[in-house]
Amino acid sequence: MDWDDPADPANAPPVPEDAEGALATAIRVGARRPSRLWRFCLWSFGTAGGFVLAVAIHDFVASLLDRNTALGMVAFVLMGLAILAAVLLAGREALSYLRLARLDHLRLAVDEARAAGDVKGARKASQGIAAIYAPHHPAATARLRERGAEVFDADALLDMTEAELLAPLDQYARREVERAARQVAVATALIPLALADVATALFANLRMVRRIAEIYGGRSGTAGSLKLLMRVFSYLVATGALAVTDDLVHSVAGGGLLSRISRRFGEGMINAALTARIGVAAMELSRPMPFHAAPRPRIPNLLSRALTGLWEQNAA
Repeated sequence: MDWDDPADPANAPPVPEDAEGALATAIRVGARRPSRLWRFCLWSFGTAGGFVLAVAIHDFVASLLDRNTALGMVAFVLMGLAILAAVLLAGREALSYLRLARLDHLRLAVDEARAAGDVKGARKASQGIAAIYAPHHPAATARLRERGAEVFDADALLDMTEAELLAPLDQYARREVERAARQVAVATALIPLALADVATALFANLRMVRRIAEIYGGRSGTAGSLKLLMRVFSYLVATGALAVTDDLVHSVAGGGLLSRISRRFGEGMINAALTARIGVAAMELSRPMPFHAAPRPRIPNLLSRALTGLWEQNAA
């Protein structure tokens, strides 16, 4: 190495950003089943904890029946209702995990069929996606079945599926992202307490992620929403901070004069841009297909529409 001629940092090659590779990794990690050891640990701890809890409930109700029959019957009914509610809640959360896993498997099937040009695999994936949206969008699914039967190209069939079924849902998901970004920007600008605006932003992001999953057929529960939110953050970390910073620079610059006038408004723009970035990542992870025929949402456009909606609401 020539120490007299130090390298110029400006000539360094750019850091590679493989967002699609990171997204595929996040999808594969989400679709992967837990190991046998992990499942055995969950089963053993769950069974042991359930057994201990059942014995404790039995002893409590039996002792109360010995002391007072009426109070014992009340405790028996209340414990039965509590156990029934816990079982129903656990079943709903399990169904939410199964729905998210189904979307992940469809996404992997679409990627494999598009990469291999497999018409049969593409048709199977298209039929699986149509089965999800058939109860709520019968006209679009019927139109896809009619037109898709005449298509014998994998890319064309998948693009048609995306245009017919997912493009309208993308508009609803965009509105959810815009609404959450607008709420976070207003909360940051108007709430003087730091922890209060942080809590508001966290609640808005969690609700946004949950609604986006519901739009695309995930209908995730509380645990499923938290899992999806963790996957979103993992995906954002995997894509690198440069992509996020680039979005923030353009978005905050779009705030223009208002971000210079008010420091709180500038902070609100940054938090809104982060919320929009989380929303776009949630859309990519919740869709059963990657963005290919439909345009991928851009952070500046989402923020511009969110702020336009804010001014329209204030004018009204």
